[in-house]
Amino acid sequence: MHQPELSDTKSLEAMEHVKAILRFIGEDPDREGLRDTPKRVVKAWQEHFWGYHEDPTEPLARTFTEIEGYDELVLLQDIEVHSHCEHHMVPFVGTAHVGYIPNGKVTGLSKLARVVDIYSKRLQVQEKLTAQIASTIWQALQPHGVAVVLQCKHFCMCYRGVRQPGAITTTSKLHGIFLTNPAARAEFFTLLNLRSGTK
Repeated sequence: MHQPELSDTKSLEAMEHVKAILRFIGEDPDREGLRDTPKRVVKAWQEHFWGYHEDPTEPLARTFTEIEGYDELVLLQDIEVHSHCEHHMVPFVGTAHVGYIPNGKVTGLSKLARVVDIYSKRLQVQEKLTAQIASTIWQALQPHGVAVVLQCKHFCMCYRGVRQPGAITTTSKLHGIFLTNPAARAEFFTLLNLRSGTK
């Protein structure tokens, strides 16, 4: 994870903006409890958004071909998603389910989770995040098919706006055989215990 020093120009400028936001909401950034808040916020943002400094294709660069001709579904479920909505800069959290059908090569399972994590650690909308994950795996591994489903709770809906704390958003993106072969698509969604379909 790339973390610039908090003494660099961009970090110092960001801290000044945090102070301005504190004043905007009616706070005094110089009071005891808030004196270190700008530094804490900028440090937290470095953790929230480290994905901008990583190449999401890099984790998939190493593949393995000694797979005894395996060409059935590989499914990694319940990858934790922690991201931030680009519209309100508040969190959305949930899980990602990533499946693919190999075409002569596989990647390490942790690498699939890493791709999800890199894209998640950027300002996002769930639909775009889902598409980015699927497209990267599709292009890097060139499998027979890729299927990605995200199920997330958006805090911008939970405690502001429509205030629906129980609402879950589900998005999916399919490539290859999952689009053209109903049996492959059904297997994927059945294993997820979801109804077959795409968004």
